[in-house]
Amino acid sequence: MTVRRSAATLAAIATVLCAAAAPVAVAAPSPTPSPSVALPSGLYGTKDPTYDGVWRQSLAFLAQRLEGVTPAKESVDWLIAQQCGNGAYAAYRPDVSRPCTGKTVLDTNATAAAVQAFVEVGGHRDTVNNSVRWLKSVQNEDGGWGYIAGAPSDANSTSLVIGALARQGQRLADITTPDGKTPYSPLLALAIPCGGKDGGAFAYQPDKAGKLAANADATAAAVLGTMGKALAVGNNAATKGTSCHPGSGLTPEQAAQNGAHYLANALATSGHLDLAPMPGATDTTPQPDVGNTADAVVALSAAGHQDKAAKAVAWLKKNAGPWAEQNGPAAYAQLVLAAHATGSDARDFNGVNLVDRLNATGPAPAAVTTPDPSADTGYEATEKDQVHSGDDVIGGVWWFIGIGLVVAAAAAFLISGRRKNRQL
Repeated sequence: MTVRRSAATLAAIATVLCAAAAPVAVAAPSPTPSPSVALPSGLYGTKDPTYDGVWRQSLAFLAQRLEGVTPAKESVDWLIAQQCGNGAYAAYRPDVSRPCTGKTVLDTNATAAAVQAFVEVGGHRDTVNNSVRWLKSVQNEDGGWGYIAGAPSDANSTSLVIGALARQGQRLADITTPDGKTPYSPLLALAIPCGGKDGGAFAYQPDKAGKLAANADATAAAVLGTMGKALAVGNNAATKGTSCHPGSGLTPEQAAQNGAHYLANALATSGHLDLAPMPGATDTTPQPDVGNTADAVVALSAAGHQDKAAKAVAWLKKNAGPWAEQNGPAAYAQLVLAAHATGSDARDFNGVNLVDRLNATGPAPAAVTTPDPSADTGYEATEKDQVHSGDDVIGGVWWFIGIGLVVAAAAAFLISGRRKNRQL
């Protein structure tokens, strides 16, 4: 979960669209739209929203609500209008006057983020419940979710959906497949056993041979997922010792603690995580990964290891400003989430008012109040679990093959800019 639409992810999306598989939502710098293309007035940010419009809007709402900010009505209305008739969201729909069709790429990550955002904003029960019904209707046989409906389950997408379902009030243990798999099942299958430098980490997905490779991004996501937590977590000052629970048959809580153990060790030396080198890159010098570092801070705090996140918070305060300024609303939101989770002042993050900076990326807020740390929407599911019927379904594999090359070209453009924009 970096700024959530990472270049590596976008490249994977292109591959997925060609092969009917998919990755997770992570952000990267988006290409600036042509001056002739006017962006919606309610949208946060000024960069091309093709891959992250709904995502960055949703993260902005989450961060604002934690800090007592009520987003403008036009911004909320924009996000509502992005929803398809069956409750799902695409990454971005430039023309909402046209209904979603079989060619609309329905995005589980965007849908899950929007659910979490609307729960925090409050109200909009029908919008939330429609999205939840759709998410539950596209659960994979292994209990998880991929980036698009039907794609192989991955740690990030599954964790995002878990957060949405939990925040809406669903009992995760009751969301089972015919074989008895729960949303936790695929996450536990992606947990790397203790022992060795990668022990306790989670993989994003198994490789073609079924082997698991540690992925810090997936680990930060899966720590929240196995704990049944959403993206926005409270300030958890409790302190636990970190250790790796050996053996198989782990409970979700044990797997979460193992992931936290891995993240704590990864952050212990430098205070930040590193980006993996881009495929084919001649310069393999590690570069700081600001977004994943912020996500790791949230995960550690949620797991009761706020003390192990202190060094990373200090590093973010010193280094994350230019990154957030360049990447926009989702980046500022990630930093606000990290600050809130660790009891840091988001309005004085090493002299930077992250809340004001975030607010400035969209329409003027409807209201700004002093946040109450104990406040909660208390949102609970009230409707029966039933799948909405409609025509807004994922198109066939052949259509994805047709657009794969187009998406691949766009992803390649973002890949070329990601490294430069992430360097501080």
